[in-house]
Amino acid sequence: MKSLVKPKSLIPKSKIGIFTPSSPAHVKLRDKYLCGIEVLKRMEFEVIEGELTRSQKTEGYRAGTPKERAEEFMSLIRDDSISALISTIGGANSSSMIPYLDFDEIRANPKIICGYSDVTSLHMAILAYSGLSTFYGPAVVPSFGELPDILPYTKEYFLAATCHHRTGKRTFNPPKLWSNHCRFGPGEWKTVPREFLENKGWRALNPGSAQGHLIVANLNTLLTAAGTDYFPSLEGKILLIEEMDAPLSEEERNLRHLERLGVFDVISGLIVSKPERYDQQGAPFDYDDLVLELVGGGRKYPIVTQFDCGHANPMMTLAEMSEVSIEAKSGFETHIELLKPMVSDANG
Repeated sequence: MKSLVKPKSLIPKSKIGIFTPSSPAHVKLRDKYLCGIEVLKRMEFEVIEGELTRSQKTEGYRAGTPKERAEEFMSLIRDDSISALISTIGGANSSSMIPYLDFDEIRANPKIICGYSDVTSLHMAILAYSGLSTFYGPAVVPSFGELPDILPYTKEYFLAATCHHRTGKRTFNPPKLWSNHCRFGPGEWKTVPREFLENKGWRALNPGSAQGHLIVANLNTLLTAAGTDYFPSLEGKILLIEEMDAPLSEEERNLRHLERLGVFDVISGLIVSKPERYDQQGAPFDYDDLVLELVGGGRKYPIVTQFDCGHANPMMTLAEMSEVSIEAKSGFETHIELLKPMVSDANG
């Protein structure tokens, strides 16, 4: 990995470029996409759609060819008036863009690049080849497109990461409520109010303390990079993994894959976020039990579960390679602190 570069912060009236790295959700869920665009405008940002996104082209499961998607992305990078890029949504094929991206140019024009889920492929490749710290955070359709507005916690942590945190440390706190209410029926996002649950907080599954750089990734997307030269160097890192779908049988397979790669032997801390759709599949044990079984409860580093990032609603925004400290004691007594701002033009 190249030396780390951080982008500059956003300010009111900053221009945000919208790119579509995989799924054409901006076409299939047009009203929700337009709702997300209006939310960004109400947050005092100017929105610039990438050419491919603006054209509403689709190729079934993807918005365009890999080259077209990469060209849209690079056009937004080259536009000096644009300060940030936010993805419409994830999908399954963001990795197809990688051969067509100019990573030297991305490094020379460091901008906030934000998205989650399948965008993990871009986060990892940009970090490896450009050294740019990208932001694992909200996307237009699923996050900014929430009715009647982006969830307050999601908004607060996005603005803190990209705009407001300018100096010193910042303590992370869990939201008081969270939701795994999936509303995938036609128009349900408009007609069915989101249901929320009490949030107990972040569980100290294995006690311990750690300080280091954070790698944030969607687990199943991260594993598609195994064997490539953009799979992240995880030695000494604090790894945060999250999932959309988490049937325990698949989580066992994915966690075992990480174990066989030697990941759990080299990291300095592990954080596991709440999945959006969890299925225990009749097992007499739960997700946390499975993590302990596969990672091992005797580790000398902290293991924290039930975190709020990625497909959790609401979600935190975290920059890749952020410097954090963890104090995991027992039960839901976990303290996580950001040691430095995520942007380059802050003090600290």
